[in-house]
Amino acid sequence: MTKASAFNQVASVSRLALQTRTGGRAWRDSARTHERQRARCLSKAVSSVFATALLATLALLPLTGQVIAQTAAETLVTVPAAKPDPQAPEVSGLPNPLDEPASTGFVEAPLPAMTTGAASTQAPSSGFNDTLVPYAPSSLPGTRGEPDDMNKGAVYLVARLTDGGTQINDGLVWRVYSETPKEDGHLELVATAMGGDAEFRLDPGAYLINTAYGHAGVTNRLVVGRGVYSKAVVLNAGGVKLDAGLSADDPLPPEDLRFDIYGMDYNAEGERVLIVGGVKPDTIIRLGSGTYHVASRYGAVNAVVRADITVDPGKLTSVTLFHEAAEVTLKLVNDTGGEAIANTGWTVLTPGGDIVVEETGAFPNFVLAAGEYEVIARNNGVNYSRNFTVVSGENREVEVLARTQGTSN
Repeated sequence: MTKASAFNQVASVSRLALQTRTGGRAWRDSARTHERQRARCLSKAVSSVFATALLATLALLPLTGQVIAQTAAETLVTVPAAKPDPQAPEVSGLPNPLDEPASTGFVEAPLPAMTTGAASTQAPSSGFNDTLVPYAPSSLPGTRGEPDDMNKGAVYLVARLTDGGTQINDGLVWRVYSETPKEDGHLELVATAMGGDAEFRLDPGAYLINTAYGHAGVTNRLVVGRGVYSKAVVLNAGGVKLDAGLSADDPLPPEDLRFDIYGMDYNAEGERVLIVGGVKPDTIIRLGSGTYHVASRYGAVNAVVRADITVDPGKLTSVTLFHEAAEVTLKLVNDTGGEAIANTGWTVLTPGGDIVVEETGAFPNFVLAAGEYEVIARNNGVNYSRNFTVVSGENREVEVLARTQGTSN
């Protein structure tokens, strides 16, 4: 082999090796370039997918907010931030999920086994009126942390004397009874409140709510669901203030006067139903509107006058009754104007012989209705008597002489 051939062979091998190295480097560079392009494409694809998902999520957010708001509106009742004035204009009513379609759920109902109180002599009142009272409960149902609170309804009640009248702020007694009687037939007292307005948390169901204001009262049925309810009770009531005298210009001592107020109905014994007795003069008595029978007693014997009165809703009625009577003091004496004899028994009779009053003592004093009387004095087993006349407004002493009988005056 010549030097030239050997040199050429070595050069060929060197070129081949160089080409091989150059080709490998180019392939590696091409591969790296391909990987970078693939990574960029993948990044763009991921970014596009993420952007699409993000845009879809952002697009759904308003709808999700609407659904959440709608769900909250269906489960919670939107209320004012504070308790507004009950005299504010009417607002739309709240739905009652337990109300029967054919009934409003607010109808007057009798209340059996009630405690003593007002006797109803007036026509049935409207009870709950149709005006919803603006109301913000102290906390919404289910927000006070009590396990059972979510299942209760919030009930807010106010009372008025008349429909459209001002709210009563004091003197009310609220009693809430379950509509379902117990085994003994009585209604279960669920809750009570006193004062002005009242707020109750009640389990869903039907209740009888009794509202008493003095001797005026009304009972209404209320169906409660899981919501907020506000109602105004119309008592249809008024007041009466009583006084008495011998005339308009001649009043009587208040300590000697008492009044009894009766309804217009009679009981099984044929007697009027007593609503309130022993009323002092100038005392305001709250009654349901209607007609009542009043008896005024002057003293403790037979000076009684009666009258029928009318109580108007939302008004205070002042009534003055006039008596025809006088005070009488009895004395048994040996001589006219003499000292009274002690240990004497007394009996005052009507002209027909009916006993009016009996007493023992030296100076018995009575208020007697005007009219004719006979008095019998008993002392040491001996009876002494005389007749006398009571003239209205003329207080007097009646002396019975111990040595005479049948003396009249």
